[in-house]
Amino acid sequence: MRKLKNSELERLDVEAFKQTEKIPLIVILDNIRSLNNIGSVFRTSDAFLIEKIYLCGITAKPPHKDIHKTALGATESVDWEYAEDTLALIEKLKASKIKILAIEQAENSTMLQDFAIEPNQKYAVVFGNEVKGVQQKVVSASDCCIEIPQFGTKHSLNISVSAGVVLWDLFKKFRF
Repeated sequence: MRKLKNSELERLDVEAFKQTEKIPLIVILDNIRSLNNIGSVFRTSDAFLIEKIYLCGITAKPPHKDIHKTALGATESVDWEYAEDTLALIEKLKASKIKILAIEQAENSTMLQDFAIEPNQKYAVVFGNEVKGVQQKVVSASDCCIEIPQFGTKHSLNISVSAGVVLWDLFKKFRF
């Protein structure tokens, strides 16, 4: 076995990425504090062909050196937009027939492995603040809560880890 060089990976350039068909999935970051987490979500969104990221509330916006440090240029490839009010954004997306999935531990949540995508349906996944999670008013307005199963002693995962787990799982469901 030999590790591949970056030049052997045949990755898209930014222009080709923008022209590539994305999966019908939007990411919403609801009041994320850590700029490194924001950058990591951009990078993961690039990897799994996410359509767009909405940065809401206190979530910082590019350009910022701490976002760039972990995004490694993904702020240039992945479309993004700032929305001050997460709930107003959710209502706007729902009016466009986009189903809202809050990633949260909640009553009657659906475990990630049990969630099935509907054909021809676009989704938006909401990831919440590192301490408080997704705002309750956003959870209440969501069509469904998706929970990542956990079997250890901790009650939560880092938001960038949660995004990696959820986006990979949904990417597989859309593409394979």
